[in-house]
Amino acid sequence: MLTYTIRRLILAIPTLLFISFIIFIIVKLSPSDPTANLPLTIPPEVREQIRESLGVNDPIIVQYFKWLKLMVWDEPLHLIDNWFGTEIAPPNEPGSRIISYQTRSPVMDLIMQRMPQTLWVVGTSYIVGIIIALPLGIISAYKQYSIFDQLGTFISMLGFSVPTFFTGVLFIVIFAVNLQWLPSVYDTTHVVEDWDSFVVQFKQMIMPVMVLGLFNAAQISRYMRASMLDNLNQDYVRTARAKGLGEGTVVLVHVLRNSMIPVVTVIALNVPAVFGGAIITEQVFKVNGIGQLLIIAIQAGDVPVVQTVSFIFAVLIVLFNLLADILYGVLDPRIRYD
Repeated sequence: MLTYTIRRLILAIPTLLFISFIIFIIVKLSPSDPTANLPLTIPPEVREQIRESLGVNDPIIVQYFKWLKLMVWDEPLHLIDNWFGTEIAPPNEPGSRIISYQTRSPVMDLIMQRMPQTLWVVGTSYIVGIIIALPLGIISAYKQYSIFDQLGTFISMLGFSVPTFFTGVLFIVIFAVNLQWLPSVYDTTHVVEDWDSFVVQFKQMIMPVMVLGLFNAAQISRYMRASMLDNLNQDYVRTARAKGLGEGTVVLVHVLRNSMIPVVTVIALNVPAVFGGAIITEQVFKVNGIGQLLIIAIQAGDVPVVQTVSFIFAVLIVLFNLLADILYGVLDPRIRYD
């Protein structure tokens, strides 16, 4: 397993380099100007100097390698400095950070500022979705065609079919406008300091978490149910029952372990979406997260922000795809990579 993991990590390097080049080229070809948001009174020669300082006038291949160096070397060093208080990163001078065209701030600083809000809301909703989906899929498969199965199927299809922007607006109308139980807007400036502030934070998280949790649970529960049904009819299940094993042991140990293999793929490959944020839901509830940052950057033509967020998302997909493959070997001893 260790050899396979190292081999996959080595193969991930050219894959990510190719992805980074495609992302850079596609985003760079979009019409954008780092001086577009500056006041009209700024002279053209000053605008040209700003473009030169940002390297916009360099050949596109030179721009790519400069951006790649900042992305894979300088920016990680700055993050290490911020986390551990070291001084190993280059100083904050022109050319040492990826700078946003719109805010003139380092892009990684903008991402790290919004990351806690995204993880609070989107990360919690994903955990809630998994906690709901796994038991729902297991029981639905074990009690196939029962009332519970039919009700679970209805709820899953409803959560999977109805878009999150509609569910979010519906929740706001019911719980915020009519019942006035919950706030309609997520206050990103709120700080949890005591029990009362925690209650406020919990109440403002309920609606966005439940909207995203319902959507995530609907997808995962369908995969869980289908995988369980496929394994419940296998010969090894009948053999385990014939040997006198308890029904709980047969279902929760033997069947569940084999059924989790395809479900792990769905869960692992959807985890990067947690860090990428829920673009639509964050817009509905005004959550100042990564998804909203990406939307604002796209609308403003902020190329560095779009490139950086997209590349980080690609890195997470590659890493969690590797994690899913490793978990295959943990769940099924028959799978060997070495």
